[in-house]
Amino acid sequence: MSDTYLELANSALGKKLFSAMGLPEPVALVRENPEKPHHLSGKVLLGASLGSLFGGSIEGFLKDTAIEISGPLVTEKLVTEKRHLIYDASGIATAEQSAELYEFFHQQVKSLAHCGRVIVIGLKPSAADSLEQGAVQRGLHGFVKSLAKEIGRNGSTANLLMVDKGGDAAIEAPIRFLLSAGSAFMNAQILTASAPVAPMEANWQQPLQGKILVVTGVARGIGLAIAEVLARDGAQVIGVDVPQAEAELRSAMERLGGLALPLDITSEGAATILRDFCSARTSSLHGIIHNAGVTRDKMLSRMTDQQWNMLMQVNLGSVQRINAALLDTELLDNGGKIVGVASISGIAGNIGQTNYGFSKSAVIGMVETMAESCGARGITINAVAPGFIETQMTAAIPFFTRQMGRRLSSLGQGGLPIDVAEVIGFFVSPQAAGVNGNVVRVCGQSILGA
Repeated sequence: MSDTYLELANSALGKKLFSAMGLPEPVALVRENPEKPHHLSGKVLLGASLGSLFGGSIEGFLKDTAIEISGPLVTEKLVTEKRHLIYDASGIATAEQSAELYEFFHQQVKSLAHCGRVIVIGLKPSAADSLEQGAVQRGLHGFVKSLAKEIGRNGSTANLLMVDKGGDAAIEAPIRFLLSAGSAFMNAQILTASAPVAPMEANWQQPLQGKILVVTGVARGIGLAIAEVLARDGAQVIGVDVPQAEAELRSAMERLGGLALPLDITSEGAATILRDFCSARTSSLHGIIHNAGVTRDKMLSRMTDQQWNMLMQVNLGSVQRINAALLDTELLDNGGKIVGVASISGIAGNIGQTNYGFSKSAVIGMVETMAESCGARGITINAVAPGFIETQMTAAIPFFTRQMGRRLSSLGQGGLPIDVAEVIGFFVSPQAAGVNGNVVRVCGQSILGA
């Protein structure tokens, strides 16, 4: 559904009118070029604290892209020369040394490009050399989330990459993604890079070439966008949706060169049927994206047991059964990916959504509790938590509630299904083998739960 307010705010007449009236002016975000995805360009200023650990390697792999690494700006160029900002803060170990972080961004934030990217790199507190450094590195969370709110009106984002022990080998993929147009609606998030659990292949333009992945709930909306991004990146998609949506499912899979499996994932034996369907086509399934989900909103005092139980089976029970069936085999071992679709309702809660909030919070729990055991088998498990995304579901929300959902974020707008799909595409890329146990909100830094 189109956002008329956003369109007006970016028209010539609308800009003048909105400015004169003092109205918020959200910026039209720059997203991936479908003809040339994953292409990195523009200028980056790379800064680092004294004793930082990763600046050299970041500069090394950025030289293999079309990114231009630029030096500090002189005053007269502040208005004309715009770029992305990357700062390696891993060397900051004391409160006094935090002044280095302040000095860099105090001087350079005005040079941030339109729809620019700020990436801060730090250490996971448990990987720090001292208790004092661990505390100071945790401070980067608050810094990045606050900075994100300051720069969002420019369409810019700020995100934090925390590096765990052994994670220095895995920082290239998340930094490339955070610099890309694919991260347009991912703002104020914390990613953790850990020691890779599987080999990291490096086809940056077609990362999923020759891979087979399953997507549930794929006939429309976010699920369809996920399938389109995976196919764009070279994958063959096994699309799963309810038999009632078979016509849409088969049409979508035919267009994308995928395979259709009409299946009610809550039915008896569904997990086994899905596993056997995959096993008959490949001995190495690259991943599964658990996108299928429903809402049955009602105040708890008025909610029926059917509304609770039916939702729980779709959003949670089926996911657990499918995971168990796949993990009973070696289909996903040594490079496989599991991605859950949670929700900011599972993080912050929402009125009338006790059932939905429970199920989506449990998806986050699934990631947290399975990350270690999956990693031991060479499998990564992560989740996305969408905020307000422009879909048929949100189009049915009352007008004023819909407008509130769009505007109450640092970027001042709702996201698109492709914004969720791009983050999932990153999670399932072989290069993200060091990204495990992460939950990322795709919400433009929504105030809900922020």
